[in-house]
Amino acid sequence: MSQTAMQLLPLVALVAIMYFLMIRPQRKKDKQINEMRNNLMVGDEIVTIGGIYGKIVKTKDDTIVIQTGADRVRLEMARWSVSSVVKDAPRKAAARAEAEDVREEDAPAKKSIKRLRKETAAEAEEVKEEVKEAAADVQETVEDLTEELDD
Repeated sequence: MSQTAMQLLPLVALVAIMYFLMIRPQRKKDKQINEMRNNLMVGDEIVTIGGIYGKIVKTKDDTIVIQTGADRVRLEMARWSVSSVVKDAPRKAAARAEAEDVREEDAPAKKSIKRLRKETAAEAEEVKEEVKEAAADVQETVEDLTEELDD
């Protein structure tokens, strides 16, 4: 039995070496590529696997629309056809800068009117949801108190 184990040991070692040198790094690379493709945003400048350079103008679940060249030709492509991101969208770059605390805290924040409107709308929706929850809690409390008074 020890002779059989000794014969299988090089084979097992070879499989382990293949896993750590080939399979694991490829899975890590595939995971990074999928993450990059899932985080595509409008404004990103990309290169497709076919070598087409363009700027993303619209995103959907499984497809993106890119604009290429000076004549602004628009092409709809699958997300998996994106090879790499050449330049991040300004919003994404700003978000990364904030996340990494690269931007100085004392510098005044420059925000466009559209961005301010979006932020204000988002805050209004959050407040609206909080008010709905509070109203539901008050309604439950009133119902509980009326039941106690009826008893």
